[in-house]
Amino acid sequence: MTEFAHTATLGAGVIGASWSALFLASGRSVAVFDMDAKAEDNVKRYIEKAWPTLTQLKLTDNGNPDNITFHKSAVEAIDGAFFIQESVPEKLEIKNALYKEIENNLAGDTVIASSASGLTLSEMQQGWKNPSQFILGHPFNPPHLIPLVELMGNEKTAAGVVSTAERFYAAIGKVTIRVNKEVPGHVANRLQAAVWREAIHMVATGVASVEDVDTAMWAGPGLRWAAMGPHMLFHLGAGDGGMAEFCQRYTESFNRWWDDLGELQLTPEIADQLIDGIRYEAGNYTTEQLSEKRDAMLAAILEATAKTR
Repeated sequence: MTEFAHTATLGAGVIGASWSALFLASGRSVAVFDMDAKAEDNVKRYIEKAWPTLTQLKLTDNGNPDNITFHKSAVEAIDGAFFIQESVPEKLEIKNALYKEIENNLAGDTVIASSASGLTLSEMQQGWKNPSQFILGHPFNPPHLIPLVELMGNEKTAAGVVSTAERFYAAIGKVTIRVNKEVPGHVANRLQAAVWREAIHMVATGVASVEDVDTAMWAGPGLRWAAMGPHMLFHLGAGDGGMAEFCQRYTESFNRWWDDLGELQLTPEIADQLIDGIRYEAGNYTTEQLSEKRDAMLAAILEATAKTR
C-alpha cells in the first residue's frame, strides 16, 4: 500500500498546481482547495501540460492524472489526507485564517507543510494554537521538476514530524535539506538573491547587458552548479590539493571580488532597466512559451544527471 496515499494541496496557484501534478504522478490521490472559480480548470490544464514531462522522467508509472478532487472548503479538502501541502498566498493574514479554519479538523498524525518562501516558520506558527504538526516544506518552482525541498521544524515541532516529511518527499522523488537556523529566505533563495543582486549591479553600472549577464550564468557556472554545489566545485578547482589548496591559492582574489560587489536596492528605475532588458532577451516568446522551453531543458538535465548520481 502506498504510504500517504491521500494528500491535499491548499492553494491552487502555480506552486499548488505543480505539487498536485507531482503527487498524482506518484500514485497518490489529491484533494485541492482554492476559492478561485477558475482553479479547477487551471489545475487540470497545468497537469495536462506537466504530465508528458513527468512521464518522460518515468515518474508517472503508478500515477493517474484524474485521481483528483476540487473543493471550495479547506476543511472538506483535508478530510482523510495524510499529508497536506499548503501553498496559499504569502500573506500572514491569509495563512492564519486558513490555519484557524482547519486546525480543529486535522488528524493527529497528519503533517502539514508550507511552501512559503518569504515567511519564516516562527511567523507562520503564530497562526496555530498547536503548531506541532506544521513545518516548512519550501520547494523550488516548478516543484514537479526541481527536486529541492527545504525542510524546517523547531522546538514547537513534534518529534519525528520532519523525518516523516523527509520520508514522504523522498518517496515522490524529492531531494531535501534541513534548515537548522531560521533566516529570511531560508537557504537556496538567499543564494540566488546574492547572485541576482550582483547580476543587477553589473547591469545598472554598465558592466554588461541583461542578456549577456544571463548568458554568462547559463553558459558558465550555471552548468557546473547543476552538477555540484559551489563548495564541492571549488574543492575540485585546485586539483589534488582540494579545498585547502583552493583557499590558499585564491583567497586574495575572492576577497578582492567580494570587496567590489555591489550594494543596491531594487528601485523603480533599476526595475525599468531590467524590464527593458528582459523584453529584448525574450523577443517574441510569451512567458508560457519560455516556461515550456525551461521545463524541457530541466527535464533533459534531470534525465542526464539521473544516470550519473
